[in-house]
This record gives sequence, structure tokens and C-alpha cells, in this order.
Amino acid sequence: MSKRIVFIVSDATGNTAERVVAAALKQFNAASVTTETFSHVRREPNVRDLVERAAEVEALVVHTVVDVRLRGLLQQLCAEAGVKEVDLMGRLLVEMAALTQNEARMEPGGLHEVDEEYYRRIEAVEFAVKNDDGQHPRNLRKADIVLVGISRTSKTPLSTYLAQRGYKVANVPLVLGIELPAELKQIEQRKIFALSIDAEALGRIRQARLSTLGMPADTAYGMRDHIDKEIGYARQVFDAHPDWPVLDVTDRAIEETAAELLALRKERLG
Repeated sequence: MSKRIVFIVSDATGNTAERVVAAALKQFNAASVTTETFSHVRREPNVRDLVERAAEVEALVVHTVVDVRLRGLLQQLCAEAGVKEVDLMGRLLVEMAALTQNEARMEPGGLHEVDEEYYRRIEAVEFAVKNDDGQHPRNLRKADIVLVGISRTSKTPLSTYLAQRGYKVANVPLVLGIELPAELKQIEQRKIFALSIDAEALGRIRQARLSTLGMPADTAYGMRDHIDKEIGYARQVFDAHPDWPVLDVTDRAIEETAAELLALRKERLG
């Protein structure tokens, strides 16, 4: 049997629908079934895109969309595209309204006062996770901020911190012997920021990392001569790209580096 797929769609986290689908699949020999979750679906273009994808792969769409307008649009588009859909929330809300003689609050997630800012931060965090450590270079053009630096220069924690502030951040590692992705040269250079660090401080960080991983202290990754070569390579790259501001992260808190970066970004972008 070919693989079948279930699209789980929600205007909140999708956790409720995921649990219901998982429970249902346990009742079947469902090894050939996979699921894909679309959380925080709040805009009409998102709904249209996922229905198009569902039609292409003949997916079953299971949804817990609370927003009446968006739920109606999803059901309409599925019907027009011949996509089967299962509404886990709509009918229940109708019956609950009749039972309680009250109108539903229609709050996605039910536990939060959610606004556009909240969803923007969620989207930014998801973006940072998906585009960490050079993954998916094609997405660099979508980023608000791009960080470049060698290993252990706080790229990931800084990306996460900025994402929680609502910025879409991607980071690109500098690795000896490996060329920078071509996409880095094709994007707006003003949104790229370089991260540097003192060799001694980096050595301490990497040795601690090796210890955590249970690896030998004399691994090249943590040796001073190798670190010096990496830092030298990074300087060459940064010198070749004078448009990239260089932020020294040596012994600095993430919050401090982020504040400097955002101040520079404001100056650069106006």
C-alpha cells in the first residue's frame, strides 16, 4: 500500500488535533499513514496553499479551526478541490453553544488572549528552528536577520532570543574548507551580521562542549591552533564583506549582544 497522509490543521498549536488523530490511528494498522501538522493557520493565503498541497498528495485534512470564517473557507476549498476533510471542532462548538445557551468566545487555543504579535513571535521561533546552522539556504531571503560566525559564537541562542522578540532569524556557520552558500551573496547585505569571539574564550567554551559530549580534550575542534585557523578564516570572510557589522560576543550575555545588534539594524535599515 502506498503512503497516505493526514494534514492536521489548526489556528492554534494543533496539539488537540494531533492527539485525536494519534488515538484514531492506534485503532488501525496505520504504518502506511503519516501526518503533517499545520499550526497557527490564521490567514486565507495559508489555507489556500495547504488545500492545494492536500489535493496534490490526496491528503485527508483534519482540522480544529475555531475561527468561523476561516473554517468555512477551509471547508469550501476542500470541497472544490475534492479533498476530504474532518471538522473536529465546529459541530462540537455548535452543540456546546446550545447546551450552555452562550456564544463561543472563538479564541484559538482557548488558553491565550492571542493577537497578531503572538502569532508573529510563534512564526519567528519556528523559522529560527528550521533555519538554524545553515539549514535551507533558500530561506535566507525570508529572514529579517542573518547571523554568520564560526561554531560556538552564540549563533543559535542569539537566533532564539531574537525570534522570541518576533524577528525571523537564520544563521550560517563558517567552516574551514567549505564555501559560503551562494544565497548569502544574493540577499540584502544590510540584514547580515557577523559574530566574532576571542580565541581563549572560544577554547574554554569548546573544551566544555567536548567534555559534555564525552569526547577527548585533544580533539581538533578544541585545540588552540585549530581555533586560531578558524578565527583567521572568519576574519578573511568578514574583511571581504565590509557591509557586515562584526559583533564581538566574548564574555557577553545574549541580551547584550541582541541589544547592540538591534540598535545597528535600526541604523542600517532606518
